[in-house]
Amino acid sequence: MPQLNPAPWLPILVMTWTTIIVLFKLMVTLQPTTQPTKNILSHSPTIWTWTWL
Repeated sequence: MPQLNPAPWLPILVMTWTTIIVLFKLMVTLQPTTQPTKNILSHSPTIWTWTWL
């Protein structure tokens, strides 16, 4: 049974996993860690006033 030569596949495998890991790390560091939350209950709605009335 013929065996595949691992020489071309090993660098491809290593570069693929390195690319995936680097992209994941980049995405994690570029996203903000905490999302600002709006407290809807404490904010009272503003009343609209029409200037021409």
